[in-house]
Amino acid sequence: MRTVRVGAVRVGAVRVGAVRVVSAALLALGLAAGPAAADSSPSPSQDTSSAPTQAGTSFRTATEIEQGQRATASGSTGDYLYWSFPADTGQRPTVRATVKLPDTHAAQTWQMDVYDGLRRRQACQYGAQTRTAAADSASVELACVLRTVRAWSEPWANDPLPGTYYVRLTVTGVPTSDLGLRVDTDLRVESKEIGGSAAVDGSLSEPLVPGIAVKSEGEKEDRAVLFGLEPEDGWASGWWSDRWVWTAVGGVLAALAGVAGYRLTRGAGRPSRVPPAA
Repeated sequence: MRTVRVGAVRVGAVRVGAVRVVSAALLALGLAAGPAAADSSPSPSQDTSSAPTQAGTSFRTATEIEQGQRATASGSTGDYLYWSFPADTGQRPTVRATVKLPDTHAAQTWQMDVYDGLRRRQACQYGAQTRTAAADSASVELACVLRTVRAWSEPWANDPLPGTYYVRLTVTGVPTSDLGLRVDTDLRVESKEIGGSAAVDGSLSEPLVPGIAVKSEGEKEDRAVLFGLEPEDGWASGWWSDRWVWTAVGGVLAALAGVAGYRLTRGAGRPSRVPPAA
């Protein structure tokens, strides 16, 4: 009877140890999931005190804006308005534009296009990229949610890559009587960090920024970049993602599960009443 009680105590201790092992594993998983959950939040808003109040008229003269920054501009119906912003690996940019129309006007169709650093038009996952404003309506709102920016892609693919992105806003369907009427625009770009679920192997040697490969003849060999903005933490190298964290956590959990399974199934050992083998 004493032996049975000792065995029961040992089995109970084994179960308590297994519970502790599983609890430690779950705690480690929760700590690792914290940064990943934080990465999925939208990027914080930037200070709008120095927000640009004009837009460019071509790709080369596009007005630079930061993500989270509100940009405004006034123009005439029929003009092409251009802005540019940086987007890095793992980000899913969302571009929103509001056009305030004249008090009196006919029906108008406005369109917003987004291009990458190679000036390739990028398709929107969802959002109203083109909208028609009814006659005498006060404003029209456009939106475009791009695909997640990839660190690397095949040369023949049209995947969005890290670098400069351009926004072009214009009216595509307007009667001649409305050409030249004043309009006011409001543009904002925000991104959501997707994380390791969109990570790929490989990376670009340089982001797709105009002039990134051109170096000046100065002593420090500084790059003469035509685009001055970059992400707050600099351009990502492309090798790191939270997939490394989840892979490490998975390996630790597998090892702990093996140890817990062995301790639960090994039994209480040789009973004291059974003599050892000769």
